[in-house]
Amino acid sequence: MFGPHLTLDLSECNSRKLSDLSFIYNLLDELPDVIAMHKITAPYAFIYRPQENPAEWGISGFVIIAESHISIHTFPDKAAAFVDIFSCKQFDLNKAINYVASTLEARKADKKLSARGKEYPKEVMNAREIVARSRPTIAH
Repeated sequence: MFGPHLTLDLSECNSRKLSDLSFIYNLLDELPDVIAMHKITAPYAFIYRPQENPAEWGISGFVIIAESHISIHTFPDKAAAFVDIFSCKQFDLNKAINYVASTLEARKADKKLSARGKEYPKEVMNAREIVARSRPTIAH
């Protein structure tokens, strides 16, 4: 597989933390180090206030890591947050889950793990064989 994709649906979180832009920025800034990943950009976080449904406001943010990305979307009025961690290398899932859930003081956490890129060849020789098999042969 190419790598794990962990999604967290967190509920009954601390709404004050979910609405604090600096707090969410810091969570995104610290999480890569916690799970031994490498930031290649500073986090980007912003407050979103939809005009058509003001109760759905929140903070969204992401950080690009060398191994892929981490994103978060918070909904303070609903005490909920959604987090994605996608990586091309293995990481300590329990450490990631515990860090995010405890930092946001989530009372409930629904976790899903997907194995992304099951057909993606990570080894050069495997990739070379796949490419060779996919090329048409020309009869002379």
